[in-house]
Amino acid sequence: MRRSESDDSSVLQTEHGRTRIADGVVAKVAGMAAREIGGVHAMGRGMTRAFGAVRGRLGGSDNITQGVSVEVGERQAAVDLDLVVEYGVAIPDLAAAVRENVINEVEHMTGLEVVEVNITVDDIHLPGEDDDEGDGGEGSRSALESAKEKVRGAGEAMRERAGGSGESAANRRVE
Repeated sequence: MRRSESDDSSVLQTEHGRTRIADGVVAKVAGMAAREIGGVHAMGRGMTRAFGAVRGRLGGSDNITQGVSVEVGERQAAVDLDLVVEYGVAIPDLAAAVRENVINEVEHMTGLEVVEVNITVDDIHLPGEDDDEGDGGEGSRSALESAKEKVRGAGEAMRERAGGSGESAANRRVE
């Protein structure tokens, strides 16, 4: 396999002809493979996801390559992924599963050796958070308020267990 003259594809040269694989194809395979793993809520960074949500509302299709960046060489590929994960999922386990699936699918479908899959977890999707408004919309505000209430409630419960003095545990002297 050798790299084509243009920078956006990889070429497999055999005695029977040539097969050209565009970088976008590798990115789509990687994006689909990452999304197949349970616990991956969305892909891409904040503004990219926001534009994707607007595009979806206007009838546009989902961009499978959102949150995916690839570098394709003559025989190898490297993949970078930006993920939003579901709350409660073990991130190291999820990353390992995503990495393994991306490597298997890209190598199987393209014949390229995947040398690395770098994963960045950009956000966690909270239960009850509105999908389309996860970046500062009303849904995330209500989830934030709910979380704040739980923290306040936990703080009050701790104060009550400490004797109701109103003094925080950090400020009391332990003997």
